[in-house]
Amino acid sequence: MPWTGIGDPRHELQVTPGSTAFPARPGALAVIDIGSNSIRLVVYDSQHRAAVTLFNEKVLCGLGRGLAKTGRLNPKGAALARDNLVRFTRLARAMGVGRIDLLATAAVRDAADGPEFKSELEALSGHEVQVLSGQEEGRLSALGVAAGFPGAQGIMGDLGGGSLELVELIEGRPGRSVTLPLGPLKLMDTCAGNDSAIAAEVGRCLASVEWLDDVRKSGDFFAVGGAWRNLARINMEKSGYPLRVVQDYVMGPKEVGELAAAMGQENRPFLARVSGLTKARLEVLPTSSIVLSRVMDTLGSSAARFSAFGLREGHVFDLLTPEEQARDPLLTTCADIAGRDTRLDRMADPLMAWTDPLFTQETPGVRRLRQASCSLSDIAWREYPDYRAKEALFRILYFPFIGLNHVGRVFLGLAAYTRYGGREDSAVFSSYRSLLSPEEARVARVLGLAQRLAYQLSGATREVLAQCALRLDDANRLHLVLPKDGTIPAGDAVQRRLAALAEALEAEAYVIGG
Repeated sequence: MPWTGIGDPRHELQVTPGSTAFPARPGALAVIDIGSNSIRLVVYDSQHRAAVTLFNEKVLCGLGRGLAKTGRLNPKGAALARDNLVRFTRLARAMGVGRIDLLATAAVRDAADGPEFKSELEALSGHEVQVLSGQEEGRLSALGVAAGFPGAQGIMGDLGGGSLELVELIEGRPGRSVTLPLGPLKLMDTCAGNDSAIAAEVGRCLASVEWLDDVRKSGDFFAVGGAWRNLARINMEKSGYPLRVVQDYVMGPKEVGELAAAMGQENRPFLARVSGLTKARLEVLPTSSIVLSRVMDTLGSSAARFSAFGLREGHVFDLLTPEEQARDPLLTTCADIAGRDTRLDRMADPLMAWTDPLFTQETPGVRRLRQASCSLSDIAWREYPDYRAKEALFRILYFPFIGLNHVGRVFLGLAAYTRYGGREDSAVFSSYRSLLSPEEARVARVLGLAQRLAYQLSGATREVLAQCALRLDDANRLHLVLPKDGTIPAGDAVQRRLAALAEALEAEAYVIGG
């Protein structure tokens, strides 16, 4: 029977990108991921290292539900996928997107009616559907992890509804890989929801992969996929973790095992309260937790690091030039943020030079964070003064940075919070304090206080700041060096901020010149 729903080509909306109603975004890219459990549209503003997500919409269709028994796509899921695919492609064209890529994974790949479904989607959307092999799906997901974790070392696992892809990562590049029939929808069908049978099947499949023995305990396990991301959210809620950011959230094997054990029916009321968990997601979480626990046991992984990046981001990363791929994603993002605001952009480099004398013994990692902080140092300058510190803190804590772990987020947040006069012992910051060591917190405060002094002294004018300098001598005396001609005097506010910086350094403060 021919499809005659809203996706019927006769109902096609006439969209002309570049018209007044639909401004063209020629550099933008839309990726539609047609998975076994969900389909998702993500629109990126550009094809570069720090691409920004303009739009993101997901529908849980369950295309692969029942596939293990019938060999065919779920009829209700297929109908839902058709309708929403039409919406996704039309919306992307209405947004003026220059390129729309459709990627299909395990369900369409494995189903007997997959080729027919692919043809239907292509006719409805007007775009080719690329059905990924298991190996290609794993490679792109691994590249997504590499995009979010530069230099990643270990094993990437991407759990979809119908399959699990495992890929070796060597300094951020994909190595050996395997696709296993361990998606939760498939396991729930083949094992009739029996947890012991599911665990045994996972163990059997993993034991068949010979190269896993070679990589046992060789690095972290990077967990990719919507079900596993939801497990991370559940554990955050369960443990009261302060920073609700999935990217680079870390769980040890003991935590993973305890969470898997707690996924029983009796905990459904608690799970239902976790934000963003739908009924469809709840159904697959117990099985997904068993898979994660058994994989970590087999690999001997010391930690699971959860990735918000996966196949879609890997696809975008794969389109970049090697030079663009090699750029530092954090510094690129911070420079882009600064570049959108003249005041921010003009002060980033002068602030690095201004703070250099205070950080002569810093590691490359701290220098990288300092550079990012200098780019973001005045991120809230347009806000009402009483709210700038809080606004700067939360913007940085919850911005979708790439290549930044949770310690780094809180470090940058504390530096910005301090720069605007926020106190580390305040109620606003106190819940995040536990994520930093005392030394990390001290360094962040020093950086924020140095920036605060710089802005007070210079009026956010790089030419003024360039005529002044900080010096910390061997006797731990902090000198503020001003022009001898008195063109930039040190007023009371400058003296107070200099004293605050000196106190954080446990130094004596002196003014030279001015």
